[in-house]
Amino acid sequence: MNNKTLVFGASLKPERISNMVIGRLLRSQIEVVAFGMKKGQINGIEIDTELLQYDNIDTVTLYLNPKRQAVYYDYIVSLQPRRVIFNPGTENPEFYAILKENNIDFEAACTLVLLSTDQYKS
Repeated sequence: MNNKTLVFGASLKPERISNMVIGRLLRSQIEVVAFGMKKGQINGIEIDTELLQYDNIDTVTLYLNPKRQAVYYDYIVSLQPRRVIFNPGTENPEFYAILKENNIDFEAACTLVLLSTDQYKS
């Protein structure tokens, strides 16, 4: 596995995109860790409810609306990911500026689409 990804805002509800993404990442042989508000498992991946200092995070894919992101800015930056993906509804110019200052790439995109079109790993 490679391109270790943190799914930030993971939901235990199977109809939620963040939940579907975990399965797609695993099928694409991408290592997954997840943070969410409720403990549980998705496809064998434990949902952490505490902010852990994960190692070697390549990508953070966000599923948290902009109003709720601010308290996590420092935490996400501290992980030093290569990039942060802002999924539809999570776009946040304020956070873009912080990421840019910290030399972290970002994009407004849909992780499911990136995976489906084989553009995720680029």
